[in-house]
Amino acid sequence: MKAAKFSLAWQILTALVLGIIVGAILHNQPSDREWLIANILSPAGDIFIHLIKMIVVPIVISTLIVGIAGVGDAKKLGRIGVKTILYFEVITTIAIVVGITLANVFQPGYGIDMSTLATVDISKYEATTAQVQGGAHSLVTTLLSLIPQNIFAAIAKGDMLPIIFFSVLFGLGLSSLPKEQREPLLNVFRSTSETMFKVTNMIMRYAPIGVFALISVTIANFGFASLWPLAKLVILVYVAILFFAFVVLGSVARICKLRITTLMRILKDELILSYSTSSSETVLPKIMEKMEAYGAPKSITSFVVPTGYSFNLDGSTLYQSIAAIFIAQLYGIDLSIGQEIVLVLTLMVTSKGIAGVPGVSFVVLLATLGSVGIPLEGLAFIAGVDRIMDMARTALNVVGNALAVLVIAKWENQFDAEQAVAYEAKFKRLGAAS
Repeated sequence: MKAAKFSLAWQILTALVLGIIVGAILHNQPSDREWLIANILSPAGDIFIHLIKMIVVPIVISTLIVGIAGVGDAKKLGRIGVKTILYFEVITTIAIVVGITLANVFQPGYGIDMSTLATVDISKYEATTAQVQGGAHSLVTTLLSLIPQNIFAAIAKGDMLPIIFFSVLFGLGLSSLPKEQREPLLNVFRSTSETMFKVTNMIMRYAPIGVFALISVTIANFGFASLWPLAKLVILVYVAILFFAFVVLGSVARICKLRITTLMRILKDELILSYSTSSSETVLPKIMEKMEAYGAPKSITSFVVPTGYSFNLDGSTLYQSIAAIFIAQLYGIDLSIGQEIVLVLTLMVTSKGIAGVPGVSFVVLLATLGSVGIPLEGLAFIAGVDRIMDMARTALNVVGNALAVLVIAKWENQFDAEQAVAYEAKFKRLGAAS
């Protein structure tokens, strides 16, 4: 009973609050701040992120191969793939349009004195953008990036799209073997998958320390003063994310005879963790585990969740569209309807396929703003509060990907409603016990 009272979610929330307090104190102690950040806080946070990155690739490979080999039908897998990509494209396009509409209605960038804004160095994002654009980040380059020239190089770099592509092909190849040849290797991947989920549970015990360190560093570096001039932008992003979660995704859930609030309750721990760390990767294994337990088959869960990390970043695309309009307003640039349509179309392409890139939202914006004549330097003004907004958009990415699994499972008539009811009842009992 005592363990239930102080669950992982409560531990992470406590760590988040303590991290904010310590960060605020350190912000006003410049002499101690640099040493503590460099020698204790940053390494403690990096350890957690490194641990998560360590487990993501083996989990994706093993679960995908097991799931695809379980389908065993290339035609069926192709149908699931088409439905998944179609759903992702529709939802992310709605996110872009909602973001641009809200930014135009509430105009968060007008009336701000740019001389009061602090700037942050964004050269590392510019360098990454140049790398990503090596010949322009187009639909063709995204398609080519799907196919790894060397799967081991892709694994070493953590390039998720080529890893997914290879794992799908490997799973299909494995499924076509005779049973006596297929089963021994399939059992190895099953055991690998189960082992990695156990490793995930071990790593999650360190999560509160990682969250404390990560948020402490952010607050210590930027403080709260950088928030005030851009409060209107931050508030609009949070309102937009809540609107999208409860209205847009809520409507999608209702169409599928699901409830978005129930899904959020099931993902409570994962939402708190992803919000605190600003990293979707930290919860990828648990989302797959929970959605499978909630009634989605392994074959769909293992395909949709990893693919969603590159193609279904609802929170990120929503934020990018608001940020683009905000920077235009900051410089007093009135975008025409034609320019805004170009912005939507450009974001539809640039927001796909580079999820593994550090600072992905900034990289996408740098690759997008120039298409409609918005100064790239404007990003330096919002970099200081980006982490605050990143927390919320990451949580929305998590909800969007979890819902996508259930939508595709329903669309394929493979959702186990009885298992879902039993899982909901289990969560209610656990909630009552805590």
